[in-house]
Amino acid sequence: LLRTQVQPGPVLYVSKLNESRVSPAFVSRLEYSRVGNRMVITLQDLQEEDSDNYVCAEEVANSSLLSASGTMVLVKEVEQACKKSSWDFYALLVVVALLFCALVSCILYRVDVKKYFQKKKPNEVYEDMSYNSRRSTLVR
Repeated sequence: LLRTQVQPGPVLYVSKLNESRVSPAFVSRLEYSRVGNRMVITLQDLQEEDSDNYVCAEEVANSSLLSASGTMVLVKEVEQACKKSSWDFYALLVVVALLFCALVSCILYRVDVKKYFQKKKPNEVYEDMSYNSRRSTLVR
């Protein structure tokens, strides 16, 4: 993998024996995997200074020519967009929390909460049904 325009130079070199050399600028930000003749290269945490034309090239035996295909990579500043979206997320979260509190308040206002927390008075009637008490209440 080569950079060809802004900062020309090799980014990744992999030999047929799977020996690799990675540019110091991409040591912790580059991953690659190879299966047969197919290679997948992943560049991570790109910055504005990584903007360039990247070319995957293969050395042609006994020649100074390279067989290559390139990709233009343009990196824009992303930090502001992330900060803005995180503020939007927090604002949305606050609005949802306020609406939830308002809903709970309305429900509690409509329901008589006091009656659920008061001790219930027993609803009972006592009547003495014994023979002695009945006898004295009879009219003669």
